[in-house]
Amino acid sequence: MCLIYKSKKLTYRNNLINISKMKTLAELGRAVAEHRKKQRLPQGQVAKRSGLTQESLSRFENGQLSELGSRKLLAVLAVLGLEMSFTEVGMSGTLDELRRERGGA
Repeated sequence: MCLIYKSKKLTYRNNLINISKMKTLAELGRAVAEHRKKQRLPQGQVAKRSGLTQESLSRFENGQLSELGSRKLLAVLAVLGLEMSFTEVGMSGTLDELRRERGGA
C-alpha cells in the first residue's frame, strides 16, 4: 500500500500528495513540518491544538521520535487540514509519473 494524504487548505495537483516513497516516520515528520510552514502556522499553536507538547511536535518534525501514535498523528494532520487514506501499491500516479518511473519520457 502507499500512503496518500489530502489537503483541504492547500491546493496541489488533484489536491493529493502521494507520499508512497516515504518509508520512515522521520520522512513523514518532515512533510508535516513543510505543510505547517507553508500555512504559516507556529509549531506551538499546532501542538496545542492537536494535544501534543511543542517538544513532541518538534521532535516528530525533526525525525527524533522513534514512534508516534496514530491518534496523535491524525490530530496533527487534522489541525493542518490534511487527511490520510491508503491505496494499493501500483494503483496511484498519473501516466506521466509511471513513465518516468519506468525510465521513459
